[in-house]
Amino acid sequence: MSDAGLHLHPFRGLRYAQDRVSGLAAVTSPPYDVVVRPDGVQHLETADPYNIVRLILPQAADPAVRHRQAADTLRRWREEGVLAQDDRPALYVYEQRSGELLQRGLIGALTLDGPVLPHEDVVPEIVAERADLMRAAAANFEPLLLAYRGEGTVTGATAVIERALPRTPLLATTTEDGFAHRLWAVTDPDELSAVHADLSHREALIADGHHRWATYLRLRAERPGEPAWSRGLVLLVDTARYPLQVRAIHRVLPRLTLTDALASLDGSFRARTVTGPLERAMAELSETAGNAFLLSSGPSEFRLLDRPDAALLDRTIPGDRPETWRRLDATVLHSTLLERVWQIPDCPADISYLHSAEDAVDQARQRGGTAVLMRPVVEETVRELAGQGVTMPRKSTSFGPKPATGLVLRTLDGRDSSGGGADG
Repeated sequence: MSDAGLHLHPFRGLRYAQDRVSGLAAVTSPPYDVVVRPDGVQHLETADPYNIVRLILPQAADPAVRHRQAADTLRRWREEGVLAQDDRPALYVYEQRSGELLQRGLIGALTLDGPVLPHEDVVPEIVAERADLMRAAAANFEPLLLAYRGEGTVTGATAVIERALPRTPLLATTTEDGFAHRLWAVTDPDELSAVHADLSHREALIADGHHRWATYLRLRAERPGEPAWSRGLVLLVDTARYPLQVRAIHRVLPRLTLTDALASLDGSFRARTVTGPLERAMAELSETAGNAFLLSSGPSEFRLLDRPDAALLDRTIPGDRPETWRRLDATVLHSTLLERVWQIPDCPADISYLHSAEDAVDQARQRGGTAVLMRPVVEETVRELAGQGVTMPRKSTSFGPKPATGLVLRTLDGRDSSGGGADG
């Protein structure tokens, strides 16, 4: 198959039997990397005994036990009929709505050798952990979020999406974050052909899910020639018609106190106290020119760092990258502050990544460390760098809204086979 464009394949989705659970909202979850706090996992586990968090974030001290536990849970839920396979391979139209925010796209199994552009580096330990989980469970539990640029008109894949809307959806639910979700199956051969023709000359940007994408590639390399493992579960969104939101991802440095962080600066950045609450402090950060960061050790203590020493930046930031990359806040944070000024090891025990500024400040308070609060990068900058083959520092952006986890799963064990490999 040519890799000139995107090839999105139908598959027999694995979905919750709605009469076996208390409600679809009670069994869904945010993506695994958003559910980072133990109380968040506990909240989801208690929402319904079949909540998807038991598959994406199984709880056990031994990693091998965790992954086997997820595989056993998946097998048991399928045997009990809690999760059931759809009869026919399909692409799935997925809609998310909250107030005026509307996102629609197609969920399918994407061939992994197509033109998909990453824009961030990944943490090898996280890729290894996700690979162990997917390998043990033989399943893709949650779709990546991929963005492509169509014409913004109702043609091709977009027309197929909008023709599905008047039909009765397979499911409809509203999650506790206020988002309404609907899902439709597209099985008509002509509509599937229209999607294929439209996407066959597109390229996509990874909006969310770099670690899962890297995991897909690792597992494909382990199983050459096996069709199921040469594809991965994705949600593909035409951002010309449904623009994504871009938010920042914040850092928590649990082993660096705010006092030590400020003392280590030694004049390399200007540091000044900012009045809270958090919302007000973040507004001041967003209005600051040049590279800037907001440090916090709790909800009443904020320091704004800006005006980095130019000579220090020249010494610490690689000069063989585009100027756009060299000016990124995340570049300055990782190359200058973390590596040189604070000398923080680049490993999960020393740096945590959180999507919520409130959660980051709270975690810093609980662990006696420092939260580094960031500003978002505009989508045009992300696309510019990705198009040049330049990756941003890991966890530089958070695109959304992210698909809810648990609405449709994809199995890799052959049980969704329909004559053309595991995806049909």
